[in-house]
Amino acid sequence: MGHSRHATVHDARAFADGRRQRRAAEIRRARRGRPRPLPRRVLPWLLLLPLFLSGVLALVSFVLATAVALGLTVAAATPFLVAGGVAFHVVRRRIRARSAGTAPLPGRPAAPQRPDVVWRRSLDRFHALAAAYATHECDPMNVLRLPALSDVTVPSTGRFVDAFAHAQALESDAYPGDAHAAQFVAAVDTAERAWRAAREAAERIRLAGLSPVERSTVERVIKLLTTARDSDHEPERRSAYARARSELGRLDAAGTVHLPRTARAALDAAARGALPA
Repeated sequence: MGHSRHATVHDARAFADGRRQRRAAEIRRARRGRPRPLPRRVLPWLLLLPLFLSGVLALVSFVLATAVALGLTVAAATPFLVAGGVAFHVVRRRIRARSAGTAPLPGRPAAPQRPDVVWRRSLDRFHALAAAYATHECDPMNVLRLPALSDVTVPSTGRFVDAFAHAQALESDAYPGDAHAAQFVAAVDTAERAWRAAREAAERIRLAGLSPVERSTVERVIKLLTTARDSDHEPERRSAYARARSELGRLDAAGTVHLPRTARAALDAAARGALPA
């Protein structure tokens, strides 16, 4: 009797254990067929993942934009950096040269020219000056446009005539020696300066010293000489020269315009050339 009761209790326990095991097996099978839920610790990180990715993309974009801007800035500043570097290098070399006492040596003075070479050049200058003076004195048109340059009563013209005469007196065909050559060179320098001053004064004066009637007469003679020089009609040329010579004779006699002998001779020669043979 006691043995049967013990067997029954043992069987009940075994049955309960088997039922629990079957229930556990069923639960395990059910869990295998559906996804396992995520742990609670992982879920917040998954929610923060889009924000993290957005931050990473923003950081990458900022770095790329900064790199592009920096590249453009460096490219634009490169010429200035190079120029500044060159200037700094030059200044540093000069400072070093000064501190080391290596300043550049002064250039050697030019060797003095030989006196005969200087004299020959002055002789050529004097011949050019004489030609310019003769061109003015032989052309009635020049004399009428700049009458002060042929009037020795004008101070600047008088000084030139004296300086020219002094240089002409010292002129020689061959080298006259160092002392005489030096005097001639100085005289030519003075005559050239006087000629420039006389021309400038005559340009300023022109016909300012004449009365309105005298100025009108001079201007009329200039027109007649221009017509006689440029006209292809022979009677017109003869008439223009004749009237111009007559007007100039009266101006010269009245002392209004001094016509040099060379200019008068040139005018007479031109008038004769206009006459028929």
